[in-house]
Amino acid sequence: MIQAEEFVEPARRLGFRRYTGVPCSFLTPFINYVINDDTLEYISSANEGDALATAAGAAIGGERAVVMMQNSGLGNAVSPITSLAWVFRIPMIIIATHRGAPGVNDEPQHELMGRITGALFETMEVPWEPFPDEGTAIEPALERSLNYMRGQNRPYGFIMQKDTVAPHPLEKDSVTPASGGCRRKRFPGRDKERPSRSAVLKRLIEQTPESGTVLVATTGYTGRELFALADRANHLYMVGSMGCASSLGLGLALARPDLEVIVIEGDGAALMRMGNFATIGTYGGPNLVHLVLDNEAHDSTGAQATVSVNVRFAEIAGACGYGAAYEGEDIALIEELLAARDCTGPRFGHLKIRPGTIDNLPRPAIGPPGVLRRLMQHIGTSF
Repeated sequence: MIQAEEFVEPARRLGFRRYTGVPCSFLTPFINYVINDDTLEYISSANEGDALATAAGAAIGGERAVVMMQNSGLGNAVSPITSLAWVFRIPMIIIATHRGAPGVNDEPQHELMGRITGALFETMEVPWEPFPDEGTAIEPALERSLNYMRGQNRPYGFIMQKDTVAPHPLEKDSVTPASGGCRRKRFPGRDKERPSRSAVLKRLIEQTPESGTVLVATTGYTGRELFALADRANHLYMVGSMGCASSLGLGLALARPDLEVIVIEGDGAALMRMGNFATIGTYGGPNLVHLVLDNEAHDSTGAQATVSVNVRFAEIAGACGYGAAYEGEDIALIEELLAARDCTGPRFGHLKIRPGTIDNLPRPAIGPPGVLRRLMQHIGTSF
């Protein structure tokens, strides 16, 4: 058995200061230790996939990160592991606890995942090793993980057994209540036709100088249209990992408070991981702009209807602690949302648009790793 500090302090010396995750009782000592230390940060995510995407955003911003989860949560993290961290080549440490380990009496829901945890890591091409249970084994394990991540720019896993870490008390509040006072405004369309996605993206490009801003565009038509309109070094075109753009944007915005990070996603993506609204409202700062372009459809897969016609995204964002929450059908929302930099928290916009895309829509000519390296060079970071 080890003490929490025996892992966290050597990890700190190697640059790991950001931790994200969803709690497991096996991980409680680590979480408590990090929360108690004002020079470290723990982001309590709504699900494991969002935790991994937030860690990816922090890594893009130049901060090494550790993701912690119960092995049952690996299912929630499969998409961002395989279509975000793997595709874009983003390194991080993943610590998964081993509930349901063979030969250990545990709850029935852990039986199957307990048998396949290691195999699941291997299937996702994430090398792993047992989490060290002796102090002398910790630094060599961290060096192995860091050497792999430096060479491959991909995640490295540890699987932790029960009672590996000794208890550590929690000494401070883990979450600070939002300050309240969300700024609200509606932008009615006044019977005009809703704007197109391309018109909104053009307006965003006009309002976001290449220096000092980052635009994170969700998978599907949004990223492809942004590329078609202007391929700039401050753009990140996400592919796959649907719904994770906002959590990645949160991690990047926290790591780089000097940048204005604008996340552009659709109604389908926002619905898929709506729990991240609460995480953003709690931890995000005013340098994060979260814009949902709502055409009430999964446009890139055949325009099947979403349920967004019944969802008041701005009211949800306001209730989750955002500093501003604007909604409507008028493209003028964009200018006011971007100008509201004096808010006390992250800014949210819900803009209704019409379905459809531009003719002969291209795909980005540069692959995901190239897009990411270009962005990181542009903002002055590296892994």
